[in-house]
Amino acid sequence: MKKIFILTGEASGDKLASKVIGNLKKINKDLEYLSVGGENLQSLGIKSIYDLKEITYLGFTSVLINLFKINKKINETAKAIVEFNPDILFTVDSPDFTLRVAEKIKKLNPKIKTIHYVAPQVWVWREGRVKKIKKYIDHILLLFSFEQKYFKKENMSYTFVGHPLLQPIEQTKIDINQVIGKNKAIISVFAGSRKSEISVLMPILLNFIILMNKKFSDITFIFHSTKEYSQFIKSLIKKKNLYNCEVVSDDKIKLHLLKKSIFAVAKSGTVSLEVCNAKIPSVIIYKMGFFNFLLIKILVKTKYANIINFTANEEIIPELIQSKCNSENIFNYVSDFLDNPNQIKRQLKKVDEVLKKLKIERSSSELASLTLNRFL
Repeated sequence: MKKIFILTGEASGDKLASKVIGNLKKINKDLEYLSVGGENLQSLGIKSIYDLKEITYLGFTSVLINLFKINKKINETAKAIVEFNPDILFTVDSPDFTLRVAEKIKKLNPKIKTIHYVAPQVWVWREGRVKKIKKYIDHILLLFSFEQKYFKKENMSYTFVGHPLLQPIEQTKIDINQVIGKNKAIISVFAGSRKSEISVLMPILLNFIILMNKKFSDITFIFHSTKEYSQFIKSLIKKKNLYNCEVVSDDKIKLHLLKKSIFAVAKSGTVSLEVCNAKIPSVIIYKMGFFNFLLIKILVKTKYANIINFTANEEIIPELIQSKCNSENIFNYVSDFLDNPNQIKRQLKKVDEVLKKLKIERSSSELASLTLNRFL
């Protein structure tokens, strides 16, 4: 029986991997799996060798602080992969972790084929990484068409598969009356999938909601969370005595509530594409330690943090990053949008134009799974 080891580094990677593996299971039932994954891969019956949160660190400074622990985890993971002896090591996103493991595996057992999903953002910084990656990654799956030129330039084997979060959204009938009251407007809030992100952004978001409650009535704020951190988010909400906030971790309910939302406040990252694909107006936020931000400012060569804005070369979705990421600013932007429906229409129209450039006709997850199957 052919074997695949799936290596992810955080919740978003686990979600992306599960979509691909879910499709692969349909076209090839005779495969054995093992992973470093989270709740989404586990829902497919795929065992994880340890809890995903053990390797979920945020930012350069925390990586430096935890360097010994991370190296230990890389070695532990590589040992488990070699013992499993898969035909394919399927690494997904989180390049600081997954690619370092892949590099080690290529030295330990060159016969294991290495396929990486979600290319490092070489268009943002360190374009020269492609030459190094080529030495230990046999094939890379690209989410965006503009990435192809960077890998083609180095004659690296790749397949452009598109982004799975830009696939048509499947509608399911769900009774949400138990989550929110009837006739309540919904604003979806995404505080991140890592505890470190949540700890930084939640105080800002909760103070933003307090400001919103002074101006608007009958709005329910839905926090989209992983199961792992839903109780943590609930505890922070409880401390503020906010009664118009709910925390949801079930993916189907989250998607349904997002589609019903009048607005979204989202942490910068993959989730922003999901919000855009659901045709919900939004602002994006992010805040990190000063030293981290200073490093980013020095190294990053792009003007925008958001992929929609980057593709359009225009700030279509407001980016409230670092010093701009505060409760008052978020309130002012959201309030202004809600008071000006035409502003919302303009944003949604421009986002739709960008999404048309990013989408492909075939299912991204299907194309990625077909590529994996081809390498078996």
